[in-house]
Amino acid sequence: MSVPDTTVRPVHRRSTTDRFLLWAGRLGWRHAVMWPVVIFAVFPVLFVVSAALNPIGTLSGSRLWPTGASMANAQDLFQNTPFATWYVNSLFFAIGNAAITVLLSALAAYAFSRMRFKGRRVGLIGLLVIQMFPQFLAIVAIYLMFSDLGELYPVIGFDTRWGLLLVYLGGALSINTWLMKGFFDTVPRELDESAQMDGATHAQVFFRIMLPLVTPVLAIVGLLVFVSTINEFLLASVFLRDTGAQTLGLGLYQLVDSQRNANFGMFAVGAVMLSLPTLAVFWFLQRYISEGLTTGAVKG
Repeated sequence: MSVPDTTVRPVHRRSTTDRFLLWAGRLGWRHAVMWPVVIFAVFPVLFVVSAALNPIGTLSGSRLWPTGASMANAQDLFQNTPFATWYVNSLFFAIGNAAITVLLSALAAYAFSRMRFKGRRVGLIGLLVIQMFPQFLAIVAIYLMFSDLGELYPVIGFDTRWGLLLVYLGGALSINTWLMKGFFDTVPRELDESAQMDGATHAQVFFRIMLPLVTPVLAIVGLLVFVSTINEFLLASVFLRDTGAQTLGLGLYQLVDSQRNANFGMFAVGAVMLSLPTLAVFWFLQRYISEGLTTGAVKG
């Protein structure tokens, strides 16, 4: 009969160096990558906020940490420029373009996903090929077109909200249609068929059944269009020549175009104000972003 070994063996304790090497191999390298990226991303934000609060209000006098904090730059921006008009114009274009683009893209995606018609494949490929050409290639043609349209219909001419919004909507059926189509393809066709057997039309199926099921992709497309429109500069600089009709981004550019050093404080205040709608929309739609970006890639 064997006797069990009851010898007490010493517990091997890792040294501080071993624990550090173990931590560095598992998590340390992530911190080594993360912190430089965080600093790189946060630095310009802190610099702009500091410049907005800096009472000196110049680029040469801006520091990462302001010597003092005041609202003098904001007062100068509100009193010496049509800031409210610029801000309302930016929100009008961003919200209007996002809402109408989501609706048009959803209608096109539903047709491409659920219907079979002649030219369907060519239309899908055409939408994809068009995105390969930069937007500014069509500026001359669009400018000449709206020069004639503005004389016949002044409401959609230059320096008008509806004219520039119509230009933005020209790109509504873009890559967003592909993204939505992939999401529509994940919805079972049995839902459509059962609703149509009960007498529902395509419009009823689309608005009452499909749209509630594809809310995530509607949210992500709306967010992307909102951000791209509120930051758009090239087309706005061509179509909005009057100061009162400009967007906030275009108006802020005019401030620093000729006097970059003197008006940098006001520019920083406007940049901070312009970021607030984007942050608000992002926080409101963030629960849909992850699902909206990944689910549509399951099927094509």
